[in-house]
Amino acid sequence: MRNKAVSPRSIRPFQTAPQSSLPFGEEAKPGFRTKTAATRLTPEELSEIETAAEGAGQALSEWLRSTALHAARQRPSDPAELVLAEVWALRYALLNLFHAGAEAASEGRQMLPDSILKIRDEADARKLQQARKLLDDFLAPQGMKRGRKP
Repeated sequence: MRNKAVSPRSIRPFQTAPQSSLPFGEEAKPGFRTKTAATRLTPEELSEIETAAEGAGQALSEWLRSTALHAARQRPSDPAELVLAEVWALRYALLNLFHAGAEAASEGRQMLPDSILKIRDEADARKLQQARKLLDDFLAPQGMKRGRKP
């Protein structure tokens, strides 16, 4: 049997997961940013946002983070959106409370206060997103949903 020489090109580098800078056994502290969101840009788009960040006196990553969070936390621009959001949240909460109450009664138990708070919190967390989706669907031309052709 002939031994083949191993060429450096045939050896794949062994990659390990990035090591934490934290001492062994310690977790990242709450509030530390540990996640990444990435996007692709054209050179022109990158230039635009670099100019905007520089104009704001911020590092690019800081400007991108604050701009994205500001947009995500933005209040409804239309009062109808706010009203629809509250109506949706009320409908969601009522239906889920009735369902959970009926289910508990059929099993001979009572609903726990935590269950009620979870339903309320879920309704509040989703109401603006759901209101915007309802408005988008309502205002979209027949056969066109979210910019797609049928």
